[in-house]
Amino acid sequence: MKKTAVHLQNLTKKFNEVTALDNITLEIFNRDFFFLLGPSGCGKTTLLKIIGGLEFPSEGSISILDKDVTRLRANKRNTSMVFQEWALFPHMSVYDNIAFGLKKRKFDKKTITRKVDELLELLHMAGYQNRMPFELSGGQQQRVAIARSLAIEPEVLLLDEPLSNLDLALRQQMRVELVRLHKEINKTFVYVTHDQTEALSMANRIAVMNMGVVVQLDSPETIYKKPKNEYVAKFIGEANEIKGTIVKPNLFVADSGLQIKVPEQDIPTDSRVLFVVRPEEVHLLNQEEELPENHFRARVDTVSYFGRQLRFYVQLVDTGNIFFIDIFSTQLKADIHPNQEVLIGWKPSQTFCFQG
Repeated sequence: MKKTAVHLQNLTKKFNEVTALDNITLEIFNRDFFFLLGPSGCGKTTLLKIIGGLEFPSEGSISILDKDVTRLRANKRNTSMVFQEWALFPHMSVYDNIAFGLKKRKFDKKTITRKVDELLELLHMAGYQNRMPFELSGGQQQRVAIARSLAIEPEVLLLDEPLSNLDLALRQQMRVELVRLHKEINKTFVYVTHDQTEALSMANRIAVMNMGVVVQLDSPETIYKKPKNEYVAKFIGEANEIKGTIVKPNLFVADSGLQIKVPEQDIPTDSRVLFVVRPEEVHLLNQEEELPENHFRARVDTVSYFGRQLRFYVQLVDTGNIFFIDIFSTQLKADIHPNQEVLIGWKPSQTFCFQG
């Protein structure tokens, strides 16, 4: 049985008349790389601050490693936070920035030097201890901020959108570094982001938030492939969406008249629904192969090039519905051009419907 690192019970936070968090209960397991994912204003940073003791809940409780910390201030909890702005002390060297918390806790000089050297090595910053923050790149400053937070050996490391100020290439590199770091130090990471790609590629569990509540808590794969509601399906990744009606338990009819076989769901017949299929689940078909239940003639409208991946926008010949399809260029057996007629399709099991 997994040990619980952080337990939130019936947590509510109000700012005057505004409810930022509404009765949240969840468990974050020991050594999780746990993500709080959602749009701006959904409450994720407020929740992170409450875990770290920078805010207190209006109602509910928080325990860290079975200890009730609901009313303990940040410096009394075994947590540490990495902020979006990094907040390095500009007048201190890399060494002194990392050593700051250790000096506050009265560690001896030999222990401080050993811990700082270990963290510099761990974060690929050995030899930089005498540099000043202004002499470092954005990625290096971020590493120093993480090292400073880890120096006090917290049980839970809290990260508030730590990569959002980096350019794309550096952000991708730091994602890999953080995953490596998490595996090496075996600590619990709780990470706030609005970036779906960041969450899907790094987390082992994700809590998707909206308007102060957790709407789905699952693995990245489950959240992407089996979203619980329309909000999650739209927020996580991209999808083809069509409005229509469930006319049989396994048959969806779009407003355009397009008929699509779908998995049977607990949705009453004649209900209005939103049909969703991911772009990578829609395939260009070969008529010589066995065709899925859902297959349609279409005409290519445009082709967009994204390096290894191609995106095709196609229009169904019979109903005019527009679909977009993502395919790796290596999967194509022949060139496909605008105005070319193609056959597209997908399996019913690769789709989902949400009642409106």
